[in-house]
Amino acid sequence: MLAGNRRFAEGKPEHPWQDTTTRESLIDRQNPDAAVLSCSDSRVPPEIIFDAGLGDLFTVRTAGQVLDDAVIASLEYAVSKLHVSLLVILGHEGCGAIDMAARELDEMIEATTHDPASSLEAAEAIDDLDERIAEAESIMLRTVGMSVWQARQAELDAHEDFERVHVAHTIEELVTRSEVIQDALAHDKLMIVGARYQLTTGKVEVLSF
Repeated sequence: MLAGNRRFAEGKPEHPWQDTTTRESLIDRQNPDAAVLSCSDSRVPPEIIFDAGLGDLFTVRTAGQVLDDAVIASLEYAVSKLHVSLLVILGHEGCGAIDMAARELDEMIEATTHDPASSLEAAEAIDDLDERIAEAESIMLRTVGMSVWQARQAELDAHEDFERVHVAHTIEELVTRSEVIQDALAHDKLMIVGARYQLTTGKVEVLSF
C-alpha cells in the first residue's frame, strides 16, 4: 500500500488491476488485502491515494471516520469473513469533521463556563466535560469532539495533532467495542495501523501510538 501511495504522490500511478479480466475474475469472490476506515472527504479516496485496483481494498468511509454499529459490523465482516490481515484507520490533513467538532467543543466550553459564580464552579464544569461531551446531541461532538478534548488535555493544540489523536482514539474505541477484532488481534490474525493522509504532499503518514 505504501508503494502504491508513493507512486500516487510522485504522479506516477499505475492504476493496476482495473481491466476487464480482473473485473470478471471478481464476479463470484473477493479477497482484499486490507480494510480501510477513512473519512468521506472527496479528496481522500483510499483506492486512488494507494493506487490500488479492483478487489484490493475493502473500504468503509464516514465523515471524520466516525464509528457506529454499521461501520463496526462492516469492519468485522472484513476481518471474520474476508480474512483481511491489515486494518488501516486513515485520517487526513484539513479534516472538516475535526473543524466542526472543535467549534462545537468551544461552544460547549463557553456555555458551560460562561460567567460562573466562582472559579471553583468553572473548574468543576471542566472536570465534568467528558460526561457532557459523551451525552451531547451532536454525533460529531460525541465522537470527534472527544478526540479534540483529549488532545487539548495533553496540551496539543495544533490541528494536525487533533487529527492524529482522533485516529488513535478511533482505534481504541473500535477495539473496545468489537469482540471480533479483539479476538483477531489476540490470535495474531490482524494488525491495525493508524495513518494520516497529507493533502499537501499526497503522502500517507504512518502513525505509531
